Amino acid sequence: MAVEPVVVWFRRDLRVSDHVALHRACSLGVPILPVFVFDPAILQSKDMGVRRLAFLLSCLESLDANLQSLGSRLIIRNGHPEKVLRDLAKEVGAKRIFWNRDVEPYSRQRDEKVMEMAKAEGISAESFDDLLIHPPGSIEKGAGGPYTVFTPFSRAWLAKPPHDPLPRPKSIPATLPVKTLPIPSTEDLGLGKCEIPLPPGGEKAAQELLRAFAAKNLRRYDSIRNFPHDNATSRLSPHLRFGTISPRTVLATARRVRAEDPDSKKQVDVFVSELIWRDFYKQILWEFPHVATGCFRREYDRVEWENDPAKFQAWCEGRTGFPIVDAAMCQLNQTGWMHNRLRMIVASFLTKDLLVSWQWGERYFMQKLLDGDLAANNGGWQWAAGTGTDAQPYFRIFNPVSQAEKFDAEGKFIAQYVPEAESLSSPAPIVDHATQRVRALAMYKKAKG
Repeated sequence: MAVEPVVVWFRRDLRVSDHVALHRACSLGVPILPVFVFDPAILQSKDMGVRRLAFLLSCLESLDANLQSLGSRLIIRNGHPEKVLRDLAKEVGAKRIFWNRDVEPYSRQRDEKVMEMAKAEGISAESFDDLLIHPPGSIEKGAGGPYTVFTPFSRAWLAKPPHDPLPRPKSIPATLPVKTLPIPSTEDLGLGKCEIPLPPGGEKAAQELLRAFAAKNLRRYDSIRNFPHDNATSRLSPHLRFGTISPRTVLATARRVRAEDPDSKKQVDVFVSELIWRDFYKQILWEFPHVATGCFRREYDRVEWENDPAKFQAWCEGRTGFPIVDAAMCQLNQTGWMHNRLRMIVASFLTKDLLVSWQWGERYFMQKLLDGDLAANNGGWQWAAGTGTDAQPYFRIFNPVSQAEKFDAEGKFIAQYVPEAESLSSPAPIVDHATQRVRALAMYKKAKG
């Protein structure tokens, strides 16, 4: 009797180490078919960016090489996942499909269609918790229900013991002889050519970044993380976005450093809080999917944004006359990445100084960022706009000049991206911050009242 293979559907988990669905499949001792499906609904989404797609393709090349080193290979298909997976299962006689869950509204709808297909075809479809350190629904208030404020969520998160990373498979039961498409280019997929140089993608690159960060900057993370010129952050966000490294692996490394060097506890704990923020925003999206299309605090859907297209374009192109804002936007436009402190500054500036909807900025970030992730990007923008979960609402307004003086006092970062700005005040600003602050507060109060 022929052994029935299992299909492992890769999505945003492009690695072989600490991969829950792959680990479960390997435990069965049957042939495994690793597959990645290019979904037209995602490729045609208005949030899709050519840079992120190009990075994804490099991660797929790395994944395929890793699978081949373990005796397998990656199967590439195009089309609606429920149809592609149905046809592939029929082609090889598979009766099981495994994948790791996602939290985004479209992903949940897509996965439900695959579940319905599998039920109709007599296929066992199983999904696993892999994306987060603590999966959605696992951290709730004592009386039940999700946390909507970060600090109590963080305390509850820290009280739960984390799972240790799963080991890398020593081998993967051979893939059956099935045809596969070549990994396409961004042009093949209709998004044109990526116009910026990309950092290395894939599991090896992610692990090298983590090792370098643990050896150098993790022990001083809290002291230097807010200074963009120091390049002190881990740069792991694109890899966590595509799952070329698991958050459990990152956490395990942080805990090891803290155990080896007790004096580093404060520094490491602040870095761990970034992983908690990642879980928090994904749980918010899971529990409150309306945030994908509107304000978490629904009363702020009534804000009457000015939405001046010329001011928005100046912000996009780094022509606001505020050097720290312009340098940050140039960093984004030229590299596909932006330091987190700068993300807060430019988001506050767009919403509170230019009075442009946070959703305009959210969309621009998704089109430009290599690490563009719905939950994290949405959470960050709503935090800055004062429309989200944060306990401090709309009246927190960053002053872009004082932010530059505090976090780029010598102007090194500004000089890197806006060398023409000889001083923090030389360019002509497109708005007056003090005037706009008053107008922003009145705008929010009107919506809230």
